[in-house]
Formats: sequence, C-alpha cells, structure tokens
Amino acid sequence: MIQNKVLVIDDDKNICELLRLYLEKEGFDVSLAFDGREGFEKFTKENPDLILLDVMMPNMDGWQVCREIRKTSQCPIIMLTAKGETIDKVLGLELGADDYVVKPFDSKEVVARIKAILRRTSQTSEPEAASKKIVTFNKLSINLESYELKVDGKSVDTPPKELELLFHLASNPNRVYTRDQLLDEVWGFEYYGDSRTVDVHVKRLREKLEGVCSEWSLKTVWGVGYKFEVKGIE
Repeated sequence: MIQNKVLVIDDDKNICELLRLYLEKEGFDVSLAFDGREGFEKFTKENPDLILLDVMMPNMDGWQVCREIRKTSQCPIIMLTAKGETIDKVLGLELGADDYVVKPFDSKEVVARIKAILRRTSQTSEPEAASKKIVTFNKLSINLESYELKVDGKSVDTPPKELELLFHLASNPNRVYTRDQLLDEVWGFEYYGDSRTVDVHVKRLREKLEGVCSEWSLKTVWGVGYKFEVKGIE
C-alpha cells in the first residue's frame, strides 16, 4: 500500500509533533518544517501529496508560501490559522488554499479533512470511472480525472476545490444548489466553515469563465444559491 506524504509547515514544534503522531498512526508519511522558507524548500524537494500550512510563521508566512506553491503546483493545501476572522479565511481561499482549520483544532478533525481531500483528488485508471469524471460544453472542458480545466481550448490553472465545485455544478446543469448543499456535497464532510467559502470559490471561477461562451454561465440565484445555467436544457 502506497503511503500518502503530508508536509506539515508550522513554527510550533509541539503542534508539528502532535500532528505527526496522529498522521503516522493513520498510515501517512509525514515530513515537518518549522518556518515558511524551510517548508517551501521541502515542498520542492519532496513533492508531498498534501500540505498543512500554518499562517503566522517567520521567514515567509503561510500566505507567501501558498502563493509560491500555487505558481507551479495544485497540491492540496489546508491552512492552519490561530485567527478566526473571516478575512483570514477568505484570503487563504483566494490564494488557492483548499481548506482551513482554526486553532485550537481537534487532531481527529484534521485527519478526517486530509482523508476527504485525498479521496477526492486521487485518480483512478478505470475507463468507466474516468469517463464519468469529464464534463464538456462549448469552449469548456472539466476533467476531474486529470484535474484540468480547459477554457476556450486553453488549460487554466485551477485549485482542486474550485475544479470540484465547477464539476459538480456543471454535471447538473440548471439545477439550483444552496450554499449549504454545496458545502456538504462538494466538500464532502461536515464542514465547520461558513457559506462565504462557496462565494469565494464562485467568484474565482467567474473570473476564469466570464464572457467565454453565451451558451452557459455560472449564475447566482438570489436568496438561494448558485447554478450552472445552460441554454436549451430543461
């Protein structure tokens, strides 16, 4: 059985060791870094499957590390933050983080989130399963097998969670989803955040999709939620 590698980047060594203990018990291969620069260097050398990234650190904070990683990789990132303010959560999501956990956290919850994200991002070689992971419309292709978004024939860098959200909406054209439904069905576990998470992801997707094609669009249904609207489909 192949072990998934998790890179933990946090300047609090006690938290690092606690997470290592829990994660190794669950069968993960764990690597630790104690400041942002060391964490980014380990990321480039070790190619982890997922990163737990603290926000407040010396020698590059978590925001800087996340920004640098997203220039070259879509590796799943869970931000660890001691701050509970919405602005911090939103900033992390806008930089391309997939999830966030506010300290103090329950280690079992962190493990559950890691497993959920890795389940969703793991690829399968079975043709039947692969065929169900591709949705196409005019000038749009969403491939959940290769985690690739093509807009007007060009590949567009998209964080995993954004791609999963778009795939879910586009797989069910013209169906309206509430924010809570999307949190439950896309995030795939009992989510402790708020509906602002969905809004941030939709905003980023719109920046990538706006004006590409008149046949489909990502629509807000005021007072309810969102839908992927396709003309000509009931």
